[in-house]
Formats: sequence, structure tokens, C-alpha cells
Amino acid sequence: MKVLISDPMSEIGIEVLEETPGIDVDVNTGLTPEELKGIIGQYHGLAIRSATKVTADIIAAAGQLKVIGRAGIGLDNVDIPAASQRGIVVMNTPEGNTITTAEHTIAMMMALTRNVPLATASLKAGKWEKKKLKGREVFNKTLGLIGAGHIGRIVADRAKGLKMKVIVYDPYIKPESIEKMDLEPVSFEELLQRSDYVTIHTPKTDETVNMFNADTFARMKKGAMLINCARGGIVNEADLYDALGSGQLGGAALDVFATEPPGASKLLELPNFICTPHLGASTTEAQDNVAKDVAEQIAAYLLHGTVKNAVNVPSISSELMSILRPYVTLVERMGALQSQLAESAVLEVKIHYAGAVSQYDMAPLTTAVLKGLLTPILKDDVNFVNAPYIASERGIKVVESKSQTSEDFASLVALTVKTLEGENIVSGTIFGKDRPRILRINNFYMEAIPEGHILLIQNQDSPGVIGQIGTTLGRFGLNISRMHVGEEREKKQNVIILTTNTIVNDDGLEALRGLPHVFAVKRIEL
Repeated sequence: MKVLISDPMSEIGIEVLEETPGIDVDVNTGLTPEELKGIIGQYHGLAIRSATKVTADIIAAAGQLKVIGRAGIGLDNVDIPAASQRGIVVMNTPEGNTITTAEHTIAMMMALTRNVPLATASLKAGKWEKKKLKGREVFNKTLGLIGAGHIGRIVADRAKGLKMKVIVYDPYIKPESIEKMDLEPVSFEELLQRSDYVTIHTPKTDETVNMFNADTFARMKKGAMLINCARGGIVNEADLYDALGSGQLGGAALDVFATEPPGASKLLELPNFICTPHLGASTTEAQDNVAKDVAEQIAAYLLHGTVKNAVNVPSISSELMSILRPYVTLVERMGALQSQLAESAVLEVKIHYAGAVSQYDMAPLTTAVLKGLLTPILKDDVNFVNAPYIASERGIKVVESKSQTSEDFASLVALTVKTLEGENIVSGTIFGKDRPRILRINNFYMEAIPEGHILLIQNQDSPGVIGQIGTTLGRFGLNISRMHVGEEREKKQNVIILTTNTIVNDDGLEALRGLPHVFAVKRIEL
């Protein structure tokens, strides 16, 4: 089996592959897209970091490729749907750089607090500015964590060692679970008001893009400091510049930017702003860890069919996977739909398998449900291996049941998700051999294809409403690809599942919500 390493990687990872019998490894970095496309057809495995862009064109040319392994977490540079369509397993290494990133967050906080970069530059310039560069202590200060995943928890542990008070906002973890970590759960508003320091530990999602903006900064404690070593785009950089310039924020430290490199950013001119060029995972130990992990994962898959840390397939045998693949797709999308329907933290997941599908091992399908449920929240941090662990860690109760018969369909899966605010029910099946369909959302019944840019619209069942929706979307240059309507006759209400050619922007959403007889509009990505 031939493996190509196309990005610079720790020698430890290269040695693992070189020393594995049955694996032939080539290291060829700095390839242009055309050069990679010209040679990828001879390889069975591809090991990358962030530089190589594995596009649909590259995948189309990769006639023998079986696995793509990323030495790191983020997979924005891989066309996962295209890889999945070709049956290529995509893996990452989510655990290798958690400590490194957490430590960098603490380092940035301390450097900002004690003016280390300014003091270094001043002294190197021949100055001695002790009074001007006076800092402050972190002792007894309040640190607000945005997100209590693996990295956030390590930051909390290190901050408590510095005798800081740690409070946490994470709407996807039950307050009781946060308390079990010996941390204090708070609302987003309370965190802004109380925190002397705010550190960000959340993926970049629709909900977190521009999470910190002019309005957020205005509600923060005056003089507070912000540190982001998570993802660029979560902090609005133009608004951050204004908040730092006005003195509303005492300082800020960014390791990540919306555009990297950031170019001639105005932030770089401010004395109370420090930055690093995305160094969160850049330590010798972390790079050794992720290189070793990805090499071992690629070798294990190519030689033994063992799947670990895959983001697009569960860990099951190839024989069973060929049977369950359509159901894996169905239930993963049902989970993603439920996640986006939820308005608060998930408490319980009930999965009922009925009919022919119930005769198989349900573990891979339940894992797929959890992976789908958690992906809109955690993005690349969740995969088919760690999804059950993360769900347990977040205090989500999972209940499985099955029956051998299903009244109307050969197989049926019903997924009930209970949150702090209530519960939602989604059911689905497979039409033919491999066509997933959503059959029910709460009290509404339909036959909907679970894929694409979807709007979930609840409206009064009145003449002209659907026409107004189509006209409004047309004003924003949006084309309707598919539309499915479910009816609740007693209440004279409809639920419309509408698929558009592109994502509906916020202005379009507000326009739809303002239409007469439209009760709610929710954007769903599947």
C-alpha cells in the first residue's frame, strides 16, 4: 500500500509509516494542485496537514485512494462529501493538540496581562519604561470560558491553579455536568458582565460567527480582556479594534484571524493588542503526537481495515457497512436536524428502530445519530469514534429500543430528543435501496429529502402563503430546489421543508419571518 505525505510533518509520523511492513511511503511536499492531481492516482493513502487542499478534482483523480488522514483537527481543506461519495475514509487526530492549545491560551493571557510583548520591544529599543508598562495580577480574577470541551477544561484547570475564579457558558452541556467539573455554569449575559478575562473554546459555526461584536463588547465588564485561540471569525475584528481603542476592553490577544495571514490589519497598530500566527497547536510535542497518530491510523486502516477517528464512516466491518450505509446517512442527518431544532442543551436521546433494520447491530447507527447530533455544535471535533464519549461527557442520556415490525414501512427509525425546553420527534426511513427520507417532524408528516440548504417554515394553512414565500426568496436571488409540505389539519397549520440552491442570508430570513401567516423560520444545514 502506497501512502503520500504531502505536507511537512514530524519525522516521528514518517518513521511509523516507513517501519510498517506492507506500507510504502513517499514524502512530497509543496505540490501545486495540478502536480498533486497528476500523481495522486498511484496512492492508497494521503497524509496531510492544512496546506494541501483535497478538492473534488483531486479526489476524482485519486482512483486508488482509500483514506485521507489529517494530522490535526480541522478538515476545512478536505471535500468530505466528495470523499464520502467515492468511499474514501477521512480521518483526523482530535486529541493530539489539546494541551498545547490550552497552554497557549494561558500564555497569551499572561503575556497580555503583564505587557510582555510591549516590554520586550521597549527594552530592545533601549528604553526602561517600568511605570508605563505596569500590569496586573490574575490572582482572584474571574475567567469566563466560552465552551467547556477538552481544551476549555484544561484551560479551566490551569486557571484554577493560578487561583482564578472560573465561570463557564456552554449551552450544549447541562449545568449539572459543568458543576461536576467543579466549575460554575452561567448564562452568556452573566459571563460578559462578571468576567475580567474571556477565553474562547468553541468551533466556528453559524451560531458562533461574529459572536463577539460591538454589541457583545458593550455588555462586557469595562477593562476586560479577550483571548481567542480557537477559530478566526468568532471575533469581529473591526468591532474589536473600536472596543480596544475606546477603552471598553483593556486588551485582547488573538492567535487566529478571519483571514490568515491577516494582512495590514488595524489591530496590529494598537498597543493593547497582541497576536501570534496561529501557533495554538505549534509545539514539538503536539506535532509529534498528531503525526504519530495519523500515521498509525492510516496504516491500521490500509492493512487491517480498522477505522479510528473517522469523520465520515463509523467503526464497523466493511461487510456490515455495505448494508447499513444508507441508514448511517439517514440517522446521522436526523441527528443533525434534531440538533438544529433544539433550542437548549440536550438532556436525552431516544432511538427506536423498527422493522428490518432492527435485526442488525444498532451500535453503529446509534453512534451515527450522536455524531450527527453533535456535529453542528462541535464541527470537526466530533467523529464516529468519540461521539458516544462526548455525549456521555455532556450528560446526554441515550436510550435504544427496537421492534421487529413496522406498520407502514419495511424499516423505520424514530428519534426523540429531549432538551431543557421540551422535546422534538423526527422519524425517517429508506426508500428503495439507498434513498433517505424524513417522514415526520413532531406532529407534521411528509416525505422530505434530508440534504442541502433547508428552510423549516411553520405557517398558517392559508391561500397564497407559499406563493409569498417563493416571491420573497426570489427577491434575494434564491432558487427553490425542492419543497415538501406537511399538514396539521386540526390546527390548520403547515410545516414546509424547502431546499434552496444557496444558503439564505440573515436578511432573507428576517423577510420571511415578517410575512403574514408565517410563524417561524429556521435555517437547517444537512
